[in-house]
Amino acid sequence: MPFILENLCGSGIVFPVNSTNSIFPTFLLTGIPGLETQHTWISVCFCAMFFISLVGNVTIMTVIWWEQSLHVPMYLFLAMLAASDLGLSLFTYPTMLRIFWLDARELTHSLCFTQMFFIHTFQVFESAVILAMAFDRYVAISHPLHYTSILTNGIIVRIGLAIFVRTLTVQVPFPILLGRLCFCHSNVLSHSYCLHPDIIKLSCSNTRINSILGLFVVLSTMGLDFLLILLSYVLILKTVLSIASHGGHLKALNTCISHLCAVVLFFTPMICLSLLHRFGPRLPSHIYVAIANVHFFIPPVMNPIVYVVKTKQIRNKILKLFVKKECEKSRITSVT
Repeated sequence: MPFILENLCGSGIVFPVNSTNSIFPTFLLTGIPGLETQHTWISVCFCAMFFISLVGNVTIMTVIWWEQSLHVPMYLFLAMLAASDLGLSLFTYPTMLRIFWLDARELTHSLCFTQMFFIHTFQVFESAVILAMAFDRYVAISHPLHYTSILTNGIIVRIGLAIFVRTLTVQVPFPILLGRLCFCHSNVLSHSYCLHPDIIKLSCSNTRINSILGLFVVLSTMGLDFLLILLSYVLILKTVLSIASHGGHLKALNTCISHLCAVVLFFTPMICLSLLHRFGPRLPSHIYVAIANVHFFIPPVMNPIVYVVKTKQIRNKILKLFVKKECEKSRITSVT
């Protein structure tokens, strides 16, 4: 039966996702290879990271929303970054924790495709937001006198809308194309969440269109974003070097540290993974899984920490918000 199905798929006959002709109606997620006996202890670490990501990103979004003084381009882009990090966390951590706590590895095709869609959507969205933040830093350092006239509220709305439209345009075709495939090679995915390259490896249909589209989207979104970010920092560095004083150099570069951390956290694991897949030696599968986990799990945790530590305005507004709440509670208690 498997041999017959494989030939049928190869001949271009397509089975619906919920068809009984499909050998594997569900996918099996994988935890951390080689550490299955330690899942309980590892889950504590991931649970703490999930909690930090939720609290950190929601706090940043809330503070920027409530504080009118933070309604400026730099912090509006930071709110977008926090939103994308929050989305990534909500669509990656829960499935991993389900595996650790309940050994619940099964996902139906529709649920897997839905998770994949949102993971890649927030991934591409975050890449575009980081690029927008790089443009913001370039304008702030290279054209400080025209900063407010260049990055007006109208321009910020257009940039946000362009990011949203671009992200949806490139991501919507993926679940539609995957729905046309049948899966009879295997149903065990390499990760604790569903990713497009991982899913198409399991298909016994012709996946050439899926592979070409996937490569095109990666290069035209995150690949292009990374090159434009590099270009923006070349221009920033050129401006900084033209500043006469050493103190001016440090002050200008200091405004970029938080953003540079976001760039490194997001792009470094992705670039390493791409280079290893294409040019590196064949390594154990858990190495690739570990690098992918760093790419998806670490930025949502570290970005809010870095921005709170390095950005005085955000830190002060957060303290002010909590102090204000404590004062209100004390006032209510004293009245009652």
